[in-house]
Amino acid sequence: MRDSEDLYRERLPDVCGAVGSKARNCCSMRTLHRYLPVTDWLSKYQWNFLPMDLVAGLTVGLTAVPQAIAYGAVANLPPAYGLYSAFMGGFVYILLGTCKDITVGPTAIMALMVRPYVDGNPAYAILLCFLSGCIITIMGLLNLGVLMRFISVPVTTGFTMAAAITIATGQVNSLLGISSSANGFLDCWIHFFGHITETRRNDAILGCSTLVLLLLMRQLKDLPFRFGGILKYISLSRNAVAVLVGILLCYLLKKDGNLPFIVSGSITPGLPPFRPPPFHTVDADTGEVINFGGMVSNVGSALVSIPLLSILESIAVAKAFSKGKIVDASQEMIALGICNVLSSFFSSMPITGSFTRTAINNASGVKTPLGGAVTGALVLMTLAFLTSTFAYIPKATLAAIIIAAMFFMVEYETIGEIWRAKKRDMLPFLVTVFCCVFWTLEYGMVVGIIFNALFLLYKSMKPQCNLEIQKFNGIEVTIADLKASVDYSAAECLKMTILSHVTDRNGNTLVVIKGQEIASIDTTVALNLKSLREDLALLQCELLCWNWSIPAAGVICRMDTNLRSMFKFSESFSDLMQTMTSKADDSCTFVNLNQ
Repeated sequence: MRDSEDLYRERLPDVCGAVGSKARNCCSMRTLHRYLPVTDWLSKYQWNFLPMDLVAGLTVGLTAVPQAIAYGAVANLPPAYGLYSAFMGGFVYILLGTCKDITVGPTAIMALMVRPYVDGNPAYAILLCFLSGCIITIMGLLNLGVLMRFISVPVTTGFTMAAAITIATGQVNSLLGISSSANGFLDCWIHFFGHITETRRNDAILGCSTLVLLLLMRQLKDLPFRFGGILKYISLSRNAVAVLVGILLCYLLKKDGNLPFIVSGSITPGLPPFRPPPFHTVDADTGEVINFGGMVSNVGSALVSIPLLSILESIAVAKAFSKGKIVDASQEMIALGICNVLSSFFSSMPITGSFTRTAINNASGVKTPLGGAVTGALVLMTLAFLTSTFAYIPKATLAAIIIAAMFFMVEYETIGEIWRAKKRDMLPFLVTVFCCVFWTLEYGMVVGIIFNALFLLYKSMKPQCNLEIQKFNGIEVTIADLKASVDYSAAECLKMTILSHVTDRNGNTLVVIKGQEIASIDTTVALNLKSLREDLALLQCELLCWNWSIPAAGVICRMDTNLRSMFKFSESFSDLMQTMTSKADDSCTFVNLNQ
């Protein structure tokens, strides 16, 4: 027999014990390794890792430089700000990161998210980088990485696809040499078809040729040639090759100082100054000074959407390359947050983990996060010595680089898996895609999350309850088998289902609710069960709760001690009914089963 007094005892968490345990572990080496991972892997570093890290860092750097310049343009910032965003994350992640493959820097999604708030003023991008970093760091310290579990795979896949479509669409005009300041999916296509006659032949040929070249070079690493290793690194460095070819063509084909292509423009030479992020700025139109409160008000929802998407993108990349290891989401958030905070002191826009560059890092055989130092050093060398050269980069080349990356940003395999696994999950996917494309990315993401949450709410409103009729000694008994825990949203439905069933079957004198799989209930469920018992009593029907877990039964018993007799425990249904029959004459709380 179970101790009936356990039904009254509510087991509260041992807060003091948990705090004491955390305090004892606070100064341990394990905690040091967790919050400063470099102290763990650096002591195990081998000299034969160094060449692999150098090659990987250099290969990633050759991709990071042209991508950074391109993403600066996507964010509607001077190209130099893309480079300013591309080096500090690599240095900081060495100390705080847990995944050897991840490269932190500007990405297409972050650039697109920043663009609406910048309007050509870098101060807003830098402030967003700083504030986003602070928010992400605080969330990591509070172990709020679990919040990412509320965003389902169909929603994230839909968001990624919508972002890829929006980013690629924004580059179509530049690919063909059409000047455009249009934003958004529809605006870009309307501008494109309205100004298609302004297509520049040289830019269109260069842009389309570069796009085809990039797609072909991506396949080089898969060719079964003798010198496959060399082809692999050429394939991984395809963005740098495309930029180099574009610069050479632009320089060699110029006549009388006239360039054959529209170029990205001059890049401010030199390293970015180390200074605090701007907490005030000047309105470009009115010349008025905007204080910190005004700047925060202007960025508005970006203080929610950018940190959220930054975390989501970085954690997704970490999980994709974790190779069976458990990803410490909270530590990754701390690393990402501090990367953004420190980057903001070097005039950076918001940064996060890049899937493209992380894939290149992994394919290059990187052994430790030290490869990020080589990438960061290459970006700094570019800023110090090569900015005059990169002024000749054609916009069509940068557009081709971005569009080529977007082709492979869409998770085609995941979309197929969603379709094959459960076609109903395509609904939140499609809702997210259409809202992000035709509205805005941040609001589309919110709509997708809410729409997907409605599925969970609808499911929770209908308890998994199987009603079965059994007879014992000629007495008809209804057994309600609950297959999962019942929440407050399903309480009324459970009550009405059982009550309707008993009403329809005249002569039913006993209802038994099986509760082996009910881990816990809330007060609303307890009140509805009490009300159900009273309603069934009016119909000359008794309610029993059979083999409920102690925590679930305790909620009802603590609420009303008179309901303790409603709970029964036995090995089998036959034992329960035999016990009820033998006690029928002695207990007034049960229906006389022999009448």
